[in-house]
Amino acid sequence: MIAAERGTVGAIATDAFRDRRDLEIEATPKLEVNHLDVYYGTFRAIKDASLIVPEKRVTALIGPSGCGKSTFVRALNRLHDLTPGVRVRGRVLLDGEDIYAAGVDPVEIRYRIGMVFQRPNPFPKSIFENVVYGPRVHGMRDRRKLQELCERSLRRAALWSEVKDRLDRSALALSGGQQQRLCIARSLAVDPEVLLMDEPTTALDPGSTGKIEDLVAELKTDYSVVIVTHSMQQAARVSDDTAFFLEGEILEHGTTASIFTQPKDKRTEDYITGRYG
Repeated sequence: MIAAERGTVGAIATDAFRDRRDLEIEATPKLEVNHLDVYYGTFRAIKDASLIVPEKRVTALIGPSGCGKSTFVRALNRLHDLTPGVRVRGRVLLDGEDIYAAGVDPVEIRYRIGMVFQRPNPFPKSIFENVVYGPRVHGMRDRRKLQELCERSLRRAALWSEVKDRLDRSALALSGGQQQRLCIARSLAVDPEVLLMDEPTTALDPGSTGKIEDLVAELKTDYSVVIVTHSMQQAARVSDDTAFFLEGEILEHGTTASIFTQPKDKRTEDYITGRYG
């Protein structure tokens, strides 16, 4: 991203933090990451990363392309288990319990910690079947309950009013922004505790991006949200807390207001102000 898009620390702060009260506060940890390392073969992609994700707040992960943000976020719900040659060391605690401990079911973890990817990935099924896919896998068969769950999830994803009269139509016929909100609804249908979002608006137009950002602000009333974003303005708009990644390390983290207005590390300030990255 070029400097003109990011602007200065002061400009972002003036626009995003006016009248906001996101100073340092006591927040209950939902996820605690302790000394995390992720290896692709012999390459150490994440280096001794530690971070607290507070309950019912939005945490943004920022940093230049290739710095490890997506690798890090995929370690938070054991998605790396599905990739041969990837090793994860360290601890990720969900409500104080290590998700990598022996005997922990990674599938169950992925229901508790949902994931929304960069590009919408709806199944080639109807809108209804997309939303209720997870509950069906878990054994829910009651049609009435599935219909209620579908409506509730689509409402939470701010999509119900747009699709309520065509639930039996293919999800692939939706616009890109609608498909992404459908994927969010699909994640919410299994009632997760944490929602991970890996650059969820990169492939969307400005209007759809705005709807997703508004949705993120609403979701934090019920969920802890972690969002990977390449946009400084987006991080400033939607997040309460921010972590800055560089070359696989978390250089700095804190409230978004403090990171954007009073960064402690000069490399953080250089990135936010567009001097590099």
